[in-house]
Amino acid sequence: MKNGIVILDKGQNMTSFAAVRRVGKLFGATKAGHTGTLDPMATGVLPVLLGRGVKISEYLLSSEKHYLATLRLGLTTDTEDTTGTVLQTSDNLPTEEEVYAVAKEFVGEQTQIPPMYSALKVGGKKLVDLARSGVSIDREPRPITVFALDVKKLSASDYSLDVHCSKGTYIRSLCADIGKRLGVGGVMASLRRMSAGGFSIIEAHTIEEIEAMTEAEREALVLPMESVFLSDPKVVLPPFFAKLARAGQCIYQKKIGTDFQEKIRVRLYDGETFFALGEVVETEEGSAIKPVKQLEL
Repeated sequence: MKNGIVILDKGQNMTSFAAVRRVGKLFGATKAGHTGTLDPMATGVLPVLLGRGVKISEYLLSSEKHYLATLRLGLTTDTEDTTGTVLQTSDNLPTEEEVYAVAKEFVGEQTQIPPMYSALKVGGKKLVDLARSGVSIDREPRPITVFALDVKKLSASDYSLDVHCSKGTYIRSLCADIGKRLGVGGVMASLRRMSAGGFSIIEAHTIEEIEAMTEAEREALVLPMESVFLSDPKVVLPPFFAKLARAGQCIYQKKIGTDFQEKIRVRLYDGETFFALGEVVETEEGSAIKPVKQLEL
């Protein structure tokens, strides 16, 4: 079994959990996970972590994301997308200029209230499960950043949204908030994730494509874990110090001839094997590399 990452182009009407399970089975993985849920109606980039690859999920969850979405104005639903129960409609649609002006207000740092129909957990329970049982609870606004938002008119009611945003941004809520600000309501009519975790849709393959591949072709799709950390310096440790690092002990830089600045993250190698992430810390005895994430245990 391979340990690493497969970039999936998730299909529509499929949960992220079901997609990960199918991919994991195709690669014979005893463990498999993903790095941020995509709604069943959404398609696009879903990095699937195989085997020991699940250990790096936290580093991918914090990444920026790029989405293409469709905003439909004049409609309000309980799910903030077109799959939900219609709560209100409006025929008094805004002008193109009004939509562009309001959309600009959503660029930058802001707070957003997570939708009830989301996988976010509160008190150990998913909000979506509470919502489906008829329960609605207050949610704390969370800080997000929309780095860029390009809007194009598709029809009187529909607009395409090209969104670059921080982790934790809900596009369905962005659509609903824009519609609310315009006074006519709004929902998400489609969503496609173009990049996540530093991986692009160009690298992604559908489940059907993966199923049609030979075993050798599938194995070639598995990216090594270190591909996520290629911007971090590589440190190849001599056997004695590699053994210490594997045991979680700090390695003093003066003893291995490195001189990285404090808080720098590094990739630790034992020969050709990438086995841990380290971080430079200052101690009473000098600068040292502290192993912060073991990847081979």
